[in-house]
Amino acid sequence: MARPTTPGPARGRLVDEAAAATRGQGGHALGRSRDPTSGTAWDIPDAAREAREGSVTRISITVDGETYEHDVEPRTLLVHHLRETCGRTGTNVGCDTSNCGACTVHVGGTSVKSCTILAVQADGEQITTIQGMATRAPGARDETEGWHPLQKAFHVEHGLQCGFCTPGMIMASAALLAENDDPSETDVRQGLEGNLCRCTGYVNIVKAVQRAAAEMRGEPMTTNPEEGTMGEADVTERAGDADKLQDLEVAP
Repeated sequence: MARPTTPGPARGRLVDEAAAATRGQGGHALGRSRDPTSGTAWDIPDAAREAREGSVTRISITVDGETYEHDVEPRTLLVHHLRETCGRTGTNVGCDTSNCGACTVHVGGTSVKSCTILAVQADGEQITTIQGMATRAPGARDETEGWHPLQKAFHVEHGLQCGFCTPGMIMASAALLAENDDPSETDVRQGLEGNLCRCTGYVNIVKAVQRAAAEMRGEPMTTNPEEGTMGEADVTERAGDADKLQDLEVAP
């Protein structure tokens, strides 16, 4: 800002510290800037202060069954709002370029990469994150109790290694199975083409999705050692996977 040379409403009125404090006591404290050369402070008009600070928009969203109302900056991405304001840290930020799909959530029942839309665009929407996929009764002893069939299947089929892409994979898979309850391997691979995994090579992810689909259709989950498919008794033996899936926090 150029240094003001004369008092005037158009450029801000020069004030000393005492005068500024007096005005603040009157119930309408103005923002204040300081001349970098002289050190003199002057009032900043309301409109200029609001422009400098940025505007906010009040939004209301329902996340995993819980309603949140907050003031957000128009530039805030939905993924950051979910993580930093709503506490849904199970939704990961991966590439920041909308390529990896780690941030996938459901908005109004549709699978969406939450780094591609603004929080204000989700105003009034029902949002489901990975943390809303499972429900667990208080005091449950079995750590897998209440898991969604997809979460259990990814665990049993070892459909994860580092686990970073898993939230997005599960959310995208859930959207796929909502449209196709008996997908072929090709269907699964095409349905998850927007989600990247740098660890598994996708083979076990495909098996996991098909296993979950079978369970959701009511078919028995059987053991097939030749294909590497594990039975229900093996679930608790995969402690490493359980820890990773447990990190995909469950909403209360």
